[in-house]
Amino acid sequence: MATKLGLLCLTLLLQTTYCGVVSQIPLRSNGNISIELFNDLEELSRIVDIAYCVGLTGTGIQKPFLCASRCQDFDNFELVTTWNTGQLLSDSCGYIVLSHPPSEPRIILAFRGTYSVANTIVDLSTIPQEYAPYPGDDGVEESDRYEGLRKPPKTAKKAECLNCAVHLGFMKSWQYTKPLVLPYIKEMVQKYPEYKLVLVGHSLGGAVAALASLEFEARGWNPQVTTFGEPKIGNEGLVEYLDKVFARNGDEGITHRYRRVTHVDDPVPLLPLTEWGYQPHAGEIYISKLDLPPQVKDLRSCKGDADPDCIAGAENGRDNPTMPFNEQQAGIKGIQDWWKENKGALSVPPRWRIWQIFFAHRDYFWRLGLCVPWHDYKDWYSQYPEPP
Repeated sequence: MATKLGLLCLTLLLQTTYCGVVSQIPLRSNGNISIELFNDLEELSRIVDIAYCVGLTGTGIQKPFLCASRCQDFDNFELVTTWNTGQLLSDSCGYIVLSHPPSEPRIILAFRGTYSVANTIVDLSTIPQEYAPYPGDDGVEESDRYEGLRKPPKTAKKAECLNCAVHLGFMKSWQYTKPLVLPYIKEMVQKYPEYKLVLVGHSLGGAVAALASLEFEARGWNPQVTTFGEPKIGNEGLVEYLDKVFARNGDEGITHRYRRVTHVDDPVPLLPLTEWGYQPHAGEIYISKLDLPPQVKDLRSCKGDADPDCIAGAENGRDNPTMPFNEQQAGIKGIQDWWKENKGALSVPPRWRIWQIFFAHRDYFWRLGLCVPWHDYKDWYSQYPEPP
C-alpha cells in the first residue's frame, strides 16, 4: 500500500507541488572541509566527467589520453583501457588510467553514470537481493583470489556481512564489468605497487564503484573511493559491512578512504527508498550550495550513515498545512484563502524531484555528463588558494 501510494505521489508531483510532505532542506556548513580535500574532490569530478566520453553517445578516449572533454587537463595521464558492456548488459562504461609523476601516482578507475533517466528510475525500484561478500562462491580459484596482494585483507576478514542484501541491478552491472577490468587492475597493481588505487564514479557508476571497492579491499588492494550522487546500494546489513571494511583503527569515520559526495536537491542519493529496505552508508560529504560553483565553505563532512544536517535531512519533514475540505464548509473562497496563506510552505520532497536528475544530480563542482569541450577550468579554479 505504501509503495503504491508513493508511486501515485510521484505521478502527481509531475503536475503539482503538493504531495502531503514538506522537505527540510539542510543548508548548513560547518566549514570542516580542508582546501586540500576540496581540491581533490574537484579534480575527481573532472576525471569522472571524462567517463561520459565512453559509450554509444560518446566520442571515445584515445591514447595517450585524448578526448573531446577534459583530457587536456591531465598531461601526466596514460590511458590503459576503456570498457562498455552495452545497453543490454547494464550499460556500464568507464576507463582505466595511470596518473604518473609529477602528478600523484595513481591507478584510476572511472565509472560512468547512465544516460537513460527512464532506466534510472526503473533500476532504482527493485527490492534488495542477498549479498555474499568476496571471496565467495564465485568460481574463482583460491590461488587467484589475492593475486597482486598489497597487504593482508585483515579488515575484510574482521567484518562480517550479516543479513546483507544488495540492489540486484547494481550487482549485475559490477558482475558484467568485472571481467573487463579485473585483468588490467591485477597487472597494474603488480607493475606499479607504489601507485594508489583510486575508484571514482558518478550516479549509478558510483554504486558500481562501491561494489567493486568491496572486492578490491578483500583482495588486499587498499582502494580509495570517491562517488558523486551515489544511490543507496543495499540494506542496513550491507551498509554496516561497508562501514566496517573502510573504517581504520576502529574509527567510525571513513572519509579518508571513502568519500560519498552528495548535493542538495539531488534525489538519487535518497533512492531507492528507505521503505523498500535501502539505507545510505557513511563517508558522506555534503554540498549545500544550490548552484555552481561551490566553495570550500559550502561543503561539510557528515557524521554516520544518515546525518540529519546532510542529504538525509531532506527525508525528515513535517506535515504540510491541512487543506480544508468542502465537508468542513470552507467553500471555494475558504480554500483559495488557505492556498494564498500556505502555498509558500508547500514543497516537493527532494527524493521525488525526478527532474533534478537533469540538474542537481549532475552539478558536482561542474555540470557532469556531457562529453563536450569546456572553458579553461583554471579561470574558475584559480580563485581558490593553493594548499600551503
